[in-house]
Amino acid sequence: RAPRVRPPECGTGAGNVAAAPSGAGGPLRGTASIPVVDSTPHGDLGRGPLVPRRGARRRRKQRVEGSTACRHIRATTGESALPSPGRRERTIKLRFAEEIILLLLDDEDGTFARVPRASLDYALAGGVLMELALENRIDTDLDRLVVLDATPLGDDLLDPTLAEIASDEGGDARYWVQRTANRSEEIREQVLARLVERGILERRDERFLWVFRSRRYPVIEGEAEREVKLRIMEVLFSDVIPDPRDVVIISLAHACGIFDRLLSRQEVQSASARIEQVRKLDLISQAMSQVIVDLELSIASYVQPHLY
Repeated sequence: RAPRVRPPECGTGAGNVAAAPSGAGGPLRGTASIPVVDSTPHGDLGRGPLVPRRGARRRRKQRVEGSTACRHIRATTGESALPSPGRRERTIKLRFAEEIILLLLDDEDGTFARVPRASLDYALAGGVLMELALENRIDTDLDRLVVLDATPLGDDLLDPTLAEIASDEGGDARYWVQRTANRSEEIREQVLARLVERGILERRDERFLWVFRSRRYPVIEGEAEREVKLRIMEVLFSDVIPDPRDVVIISLAHACGIFDRLLSRQEVQSASARIEQVRKLDLISQAMSQVIVDLELSIASYVQPHLY
């Protein structure tokens, strides 16, 4: 088993990211504690892009590529930890529930991180419900979770839950988090089957292994997308502005206590301020942010009693 790799001292991420008052809202043991830092410049959310000082990008790349973490990535995957700049081509789109499973997967032995059953149940349930919210299918008000559009998405991971909510709109967010969590075992098996079918994982003696050594997802066309562990590590241990979907994943993992199980105590302490900052970023609409927050609070209320 590979030795533990400490993330480089990137700070808490207070650099160029501006916190906003509303929005959505830590990594794995072993190889999951490896951060990567994007070589492309990122700007302040409120002031537009920043122009890097002469040589700053080159020095940043040298610092990241020379770190122990990135040398480990090159050794285990045969490629650079840094993404190729300027290439943004279409890749396979994975749902939150699928990426939560990949976040929990040990890259080396094909087993899953030991987290409380409640953490996994509610993480998968939350992933399905948050996906429906971002697809503009559901919303919340003071008393209940409501359907905005009952049209099926053509996704067998999401459509059964959407149909359930449409046929019984009597419950609030907390009710639907609990009801969806009751189907977590079914959701988990469905997610694993999809990941195998898509050529991302292979099942071998009750273990699930990456098909490719590279920590990237297969492509539809063009460049593969870096997998969730590397993306989340990049967000937590640098000041890169996260993708809105990664904000939701961080929020979900935080609510379910996943980071406390996947990071060392020291790493959790180091990343805690950054996690809170990312959760408060206003990267999606205010109305959508409120749905995510409602779901996150409902999930946390169920999970927290099981964590200690």
